[in-house]
Amino acid sequence: MEQFHLEIDSRSRNEEFARVVTAAFLSRLDPTLEEVNDVKTAVSEAVTNAEIHGYGGGEGTIDIKGRIEERTFTIEISDQGIGIPDIQRAMEPLFTTDRTGERSGMGFSFMVAFMDGVFVESKPGNGTRVVMRKEIGR
Repeated sequence: MEQFHLEIDSRSRNEEFARVVTAAFLSRLDPTLEEVNDVKTAVSEAVTNAEIHGYGGGEGTIDIKGRIEERTFTIEISDQGIGIPDIQRAMEPLFTTDRTGERSGMGFSFMVAFMDGVFVESKPGNGTRVVMRKEIGR
């Protein structure tokens, strides 16, 4: 098993950094361009959710852990933000708590579409943990 651990400030400019670090780590499996883009999109959505919804655009830390076991890539993205009161509802397409009209509510839908498995754990007041898995080179 190989792994990495990254802790970033909850700032929009760090979303791209998280994508690049993840893609570089994933390259060890010699993924297709499509596989890399799928993982990068899912990571972007999870990191953006932590920043926008977990911390409301305010200060906080986003913890990212990636690991490779054989051909399986797993990534965990967690925050210590406000948490999600109803995970099932939050994962519905087009559901958003954003009142500005800038967010589409498709973040979790993209994660589910691009990854082979998505698990979300959250409690109000205790943050959110998103674990995603992708089989590379099937």
